[in-house]
Amino acid sequence: MYTREQIEQHIWDYIDGLSTAEEKAMVEKLMQTDPIWKAIYDEFYALHTRIQMTDMLEEPSMRFTRNVMEEVSKFNVAPPAQSYINKKIIYGIAAFFVISVVALLGYVFTTFDFSSAPGSASIFDSKSLDVDPAKYLNSTVLNVFVFMDVIIGLLLLDRYLTRKKQQTA
Repeated sequence: MYTREQIEQHIWDYIDGLSTAEEKAMVEKLMQTDPIWKAIYDEFYALHTRIQMTDMLEEPSMRFTRNVMEEVSKFNVAPPAQSYINKKIIYGIAAFFVISVVALLGYVFTTFDFSSAPGSASIFDSKSLDVDPAKYLNSTVLNVFVFMDVIIGLLLLDRYLTRKKQQTA
């Protein structure tokens, strides 16, 4: 037996004239004997005739693309991102991170034991900190921290130089 998709494909090929003579004979025979084939054929043939009667398949004029592009060029280009981004929000986010870094440094310096001997193994007082700093402050963490600081510094330098260039222009 045929699936519904196969039946529809055979019927569309029959309606469009794309089927071979053998397939035409098979479809005609099945439409006479099988009511499902006949119902699908009637439905598709009605749709086919409605499509043929409508004028929706008109071709656009030869100058259609040029006309569209001329109309599009009349409109203004979208404003740059700087005009609709609220700078106060950006400054607020930057202030949050600066305050976080200052607070972290303040905490580290307040818990730092300056009275430890220069030759001692640990620079932190184990009584003031409950965590082992050597476990968290390894070379990978410090390298990532320095790398991020360098990136942020370069971004700020780029912003400063761009503003300076725009002011002189």
